Amino acid sequence: VQLQASGGGLVQAGGSLRLSCAASGAGIITNVINVMAWFRQAPEKEREFLGRIRIGSGATIYADSVKGRFTISRDNAKSTVYLQMDNLQPEDTAVYYCAAIPPYRDGYEYWGQGTLVTVSS
Repeated sequence: VQLQASGGGLVQAGGSLRLSCAASGAGIITNVINVMAWFRQAPEKEREFLGRIRIGSGATIYADSVKGRFTISRDNAKSTVYLQMDNLQPEDTAVYYCAAIPPYRDGYEYWGQGTLVTVSS
């Protein structure tokens, strides 16, 4: 399974971006991915969990730092998970990664390559 993150770019503070994470080589996504999550890593900072979605049910959880501003959704027919980011602020500048947990596993075994989001003030 390969994950391809895309959609990053430069946006002004207060703006929005939607990131995508497409899974390939998977066949039916629900057979190979149980949970998809989004993380980010800013320069000189540790990787931060943002939220995750269960591919089957669509249930989501979010980190407090982004709750109410970021929304995770999925389109299983397209094997794609999205991260809608609203009211972006300069402190949201980071490389954003998607990651996936396979069924019956506990850890994130698949990682996307990351996409850079830069928010200007």
